[in-house]
Amino acid sequence: MKQQNNHIHYVEFKAKDLGEIKRFYAQAFGWKFTDYGPTYIAFSEAGLEGGFELTEETIVNGALVILHHTDLEEAKNNIIEAGGKISLDIFSFPGGKRFHFKDSSGNELAVWRED
Repeated sequence: MKQQNNHIHYVEFKAKDLGEIKRFYAQAFGWKFTDYGPTYIAFSEAGLEGGFELTEETIVNGALVILHHTDLEEAKNNIIEAGGKISLDIFSFPGGKRFHFKDSSGNELAVWRED
């Protein structure tokens, strides 16, 4: 399926123990997992793709909704012009680039693009 700009593409959660979180979601819902090193796992067969990032911090709101856009600079400028704040500037990761922003209510989301 072709990625479309401005659509929700991915959701990312925080986790204290990746092995335990994999066990829980596999047993409870039948999700499948792909490991991406010691601090990240992706899940599939959940209706929407996503992942779990290992954290030692207190989890307050563990979900990060990730939108897709082919032009991160354009998306970033649109967010700033609409009154949003960039909370984490554009960075690379295996497979693409992304940035995080906070909306006018303080909700943090991200926008990504593939390489």
